Amino acid sequence: MDDDAWPETVNGWELFRSGPIENYRRRLANQVTVTARWENGRGTVSAHVETFALGRELTRSRTEFTDKDAFWTAARCVLDMAANLPSLGAGHESPAESVLCGEVAGHVEAEPGTNGTPEAELTFTLTDGRSVTLIMSDEQADDLTSAIWRLDKHVWSEQRDEDEDEDYEDEDDVVVDPADVPEVGDVRSTPDTGHDVATVLESQFGVTEDFLMAHLDFSAMIVVGEPAVSTLIARGAELTSALAPRWYPVVANRPGEQWVVLRRTGVFYGDE
Repeated sequence: MDDDAWPETVNGWELFRSGPIENYRRRLANQVTVTARWENGRGTVSAHVETFALGRELTRSRTEFTDKDAFWTAARCVLDMAANLPSLGAGHESPAESVLCGEVAGHVEAEPGTNGTPEAELTFTLTDGRSVTLIMSDEQADDLTSAIWRLDKHVWSEQRDEDEDEDYEDEDDVVVDPADVPEVGDVRSTPDTGHDVATVLESQFGVTEDFLMAHLDFSAMIVVGEPAVSTLIARGAELTSALAPRWYPVVANRPGEQWVVLRRTGVFYGDE
């Protein structure tokens, strides 16, 4: 089937319609093609090597999907797998550069995806003039956020600590008048880690760990169940004050119930 037979594009996939049948394909630079077929409420996904014939099949979904969300999830998983394979063409290497490396100029642009699915588009402008846009799923964006947070703890935080130490050394000769020092006997430190948040919830609001869930490396904590949720909603202003400035509460309406989600500031979430 020639390229002219694929006139449409949906979510980055080429689409060919034949009556009630929807045929989708993604051709990758490593000579692998991922195909997805949806017919009369049932769908299958496969990946095969692009050759002059039909191509050797690499993988195929073992079941037919009757739910389109599950169908597209499987298609994305097969696509991720296939994209990480080496070139499987008949002796031909991928036309794409194996490594794209360059120094980023200016800031990184982060925008919601344009394919109608939960995605993030990150655009990098390199010093050599090239511009690269990465389209990431919500799970990949979450993983990237967590990875950068962990990297920050091991790389940039050390440099910031050194800068702070230099500032303290410059201030060694400053004479401080005792009258100018405020009384801090009643000052309470605000929670930083997920453990700190759990401690505040139990000591100040009576919400124990039995009501807690956590995700994204404890960059968010979720309170579920009664009477914990009702207590925190009724004392919302007090809760906000107790968690600020590093955490903030959000009420999430779930089917048949409500959650109180405690989020760490400065973290991007795929649903926002």
